[in-house]
Amino acid sequence: MVAFAALLYIITYHVKGQTTKGLFREEQREESLNMPSSDSAAMDVVKAFHMKEGVGETSYAQNSSLQMRVVDLMKHITLSTIADLYIARTPPHLAIADLGCSSGPNSLSLIKEIIESVDEACHRLDRPPPEFTVSLNDLPANDFNSMFLSLPEFYKKLNRGSQSVFIAGVPGSFYGRLFPSNSLDFIHSSLSVHWLSQVPKDLFDENGKCINKGNIYISPTSPPSVAKAYEKQFEEDFNLFLRLRSVELALGGRMVLIMAGRGSRDSWGNGITFLWDVLAQAFSIMVSLGKVEEEKVNRYKTHFYTPCVEEIKEVVEREGSFVMDKWEMFSTSEMLRRVDGRDTARSIKAIQESMMVDHFGEGVLIEELFELYGDLLQEKMQEAKFECFNMVVVLRKAA
Repeated sequence: MVAFAALLYIITYHVKGQTTKGLFREEQREESLNMPSSDSAAMDVVKAFHMKEGVGETSYAQNSSLQMRVVDLMKHITLSTIADLYIARTPPHLAIADLGCSSGPNSLSLIKEIIESVDEACHRLDRPPPEFTVSLNDLPANDFNSMFLSLPEFYKKLNRGSQSVFIAGVPGSFYGRLFPSNSLDFIHSSLSVHWLSQVPKDLFDENGKCINKGNIYISPTSPPSVAKAYEKQFEEDFNLFLRLRSVELALGGRMVLIMAGRGSRDSWGNGITFLWDVLAQAFSIMVSLGKVEEEKVNRYKTHFYTPCVEEIKEVVEREGSFVMDKWEMFSTSEMLRRVDGRDTARSIKAIQESMMVDHFGEGVLIEELFELYGDLLQEKMQEAKFECFNMVVVLRKAA
């Protein structure tokens, strides 16, 4: 097993499968543009955060069908954007990147459809299809191996004749530089940019005490300073994200971001908040049973934020490198309600388990916690009143 921290692992395939080339290059991806300092919580996120590896019963690959349905709801915007970009330029080569690719079938499924969308445009224009460079990015602890092992089957399904597609794994935080200047034509990120670079520092007072006790995220019982801390962290992170991508994306290049969101600046009673609130309730029960220390639970917070579109627009305008060509909000409330609560719990477990192990240690009774969480979700889901939104934002590099 190859450790991916501080390595760039590139696997290049020819579509016919005749050549396979593995290249390893040591590269420390440090970013000088205001990356959080090494003593901050951000370093724990970079080191520890990843979806559950492998393809087993508890893996993210087996517990991400809800995320796939959300992306399917909005992928027509991604596909039309890349097709329009190609038609406007008709380049012989397209360089695209998937930021926060994770592992499992979701990422490669969308990559396949992106390539096919361009191929259809080529057919309409009676032009030869371009070559593709596809960069799959996620944090170093991501299970890149499982994704690379699925590439031969991916190429069989792609059916592109003799044209070439070259796929690279690029480990590193997207809150740091990842690619050479002006090297990308198209970036997409599905359900990743709502993850922050770190747990907001302002959730703890000057003595290191938690100001949001009993909660994992923003909750109706949270003091107003909690929402302000998360909003501040998101604005800083998203501004940095845009600044970094503006260096890497060629002028006129496009970026499509799909993320969890909320309907308005003041609406916190959404489905994502509900999911975190119920997980906090499960933790509270575990504390009452003496299964885990209360202070440990109080210090466990999620590095997550659901922005509203007004916040996105403000940061885009302030940063100045991009124009927002399009945005659209999709309600996913009924989609979430139709999922069995225990299945939703397994999905959240596949996302959060790595951070919980890092915080609580291997001894935490994660299985018991998520069994309880699933029961609580199943009980409360139908009665709960919430609106769940996901948004898609299309940005064009203009400066």
